[in-house]
Amino acid sequence: MGRPRKHNPLNLPPRVYAKHGAFYYHHPAPDEHWEHLGHDVEKAKKRAADIAHGMDDGFGTIAYYLDEFIKASRKRVAIGDLAQRTLDDYIGNIIYLKGFFGKMYPVGVEAPAVGEYLDTMKEAGRAVRANREKACLSACFTWMIRKGMGGVKSNPCIGVKRNKETKRERYVEDNEMRSTLTGAPVQVWALAELVYRTLQRPEDIIGWTNSNITKRHVGDKVIRIIRTKQGKTGAIVDIEITPEIDAVLARVKADKVVGMTLIHRRDFKSYTYDGLSSMLKRLQTKVRKEHKKVNGPLTTMPSWGYYDMKAKGATDMWLSGVPLEQIQVLCAHDSVTTTEIYCKGRWRCIVSPNKVVVAV
Repeated sequence: MGRPRKHNPLNLPPRVYAKHGAFYYHHPAPDEHWEHLGHDVEKAKKRAADIAHGMDDGFGTIAYYLDEFIKASRKRVAIGDLAQRTLDDYIGNIIYLKGFFGKMYPVGVEAPAVGEYLDTMKEAGRAVRANREKACLSACFTWMIRKGMGGVKSNPCIGVKRNKETKRERYVEDNEMRSTLTGAPVQVWALAELVYRTLQRPEDIIGWTNSNITKRHVGDKVIRIIRTKQGKTGAIVDIEITPEIDAVLARVKADKVVGMTLIHRRDFKSYTYDGLSSMLKRLQTKVRKEHKKVNGPLTTMPSWGYYDMKAKGATDMWLSGVPLEQIQVLCAHDSVTTTEIYCKGRWRCIVSPNKVVVAV
């Protein structure tokens, strides 16, 4: 046991030191890392006592801070500062992060370790998923830096190139859409139609209730609108109720569903996005079987989902001459350039080749 410290006004236990306005525990060899104990002296003493008595519960590790990050994210959802969908993604992402980084301490995580994680996951066939998990880890580090936790001063995820992703350029043809949705359950059809007409995220649409339908005065006219708060950006968008949208609202009996979501189950409870997506996939499987003896695009129809309806709607609007700026607002893109790429990337029209006669 080392000699007692000459100057110890806070009566700190052995191996606990005050540095830079916080408390740290210096673990013995062979590890010898400095564990950040926070700014509360009593909590620092308790943590030191737990370590001394072999009660190491992982405090201060990446696994510990990931759990604390989730707790903080839940509070943000409660006050409307974070979308529930984002929280759900975080919860799903930390599983693999804990397995790889869990026992490490924040100050010991550097960029090469983040790169190794991406490479390891890519080899396991999880390249794209690993990118999302890296984003979650980055958000956690940003939160720790902002709160002064973990003793970290920089985010090791910044500057680490993510795994290459192939952009989805699926364009659902009209006959694919009709064949799948003709005779489909009202809920499945209604969500697809509303995504196609409004270009809103399906997760936002399934949360719409009768209260989203309202009226707005524009000059001397009164226009019926759907007022929605986009979960991704938080922006409020007023969407005019056209005859096409009105037909969808009439079929789901929007005027009689007070107190529940417009698209709901038979027991009046709300649908989940995954639940409706599964129903859509089953319908596509049925369509393929019905057309297996018929030559044509429906025989090998690739799978498509509700987000493809959003892309189809944006592309069809652009091809019909609607200004990109209007499509940009509906899609919640940061710039009109993003919207242009989003639409043109799915354009599959036939174009004429060069017919110029070369002079002899």
